[in-house]
Amino acid sequence: MKFSKYLIAAALTTVCAVSAFAQSVTVTDAWARATVQGQKATGAFMKITAKDNTKLVGVSSPMAGVAEIHEMKMEKDVMKMAALSNGLDLPAGKAIELRPGSYHVMLMDLKAPLAKDTTVPLTLTLQDAKGMKSTVELKLLVGMQPPAMPSHDHGMHNHSEHNHGDHKH
Repeated sequence: MKFSKYLIAAALTTVCAVSAFAQSVTVTDAWARATVQGQKATGAFMKITAKDNTKLVGVSSPMAGVAEIHEMKMEKDVMKMAALSNGLDLPAGKAIELRPGSYHVMLMDLKAPLAKDTTVPLTLTLQDAKGMKSTVELKLLVGMQPPAMPSHDHGMHNHSEHNHGDHKH
């Protein structure tokens, strides 16, 4: 009986640690490029920011037979694309952008076309500096281009037009 209590406590501690680790990674602007009938591959893109040094070591989706982290780069005058077999480093506090023509997720051997304005599930597998792995589950919007993300630029409007209420000093 004592052994099972320790086992349960250890399991709960592991679940909490993985959950806490996953919360230290933020993913924004996630999307996947729509496909047409017969197209068997597409890209997925996003910005990933980790609180601590982390590595993106794997990706998967039930919509793809194969999912890999890729990098595109120029070598001389030729654009080359290759899988990152050692994963993608996510330095602490730095947003790493996965975008067309750079780092990205390749979804290959698609089981069905990815229609515009639908979502595709994607799981990111992360590893911290101590080797502990965790996953982040995402639903990516499918489109032809990045979704329009609302932004609020304080440099573009006049604050004197705002009514902030009566300020008593």
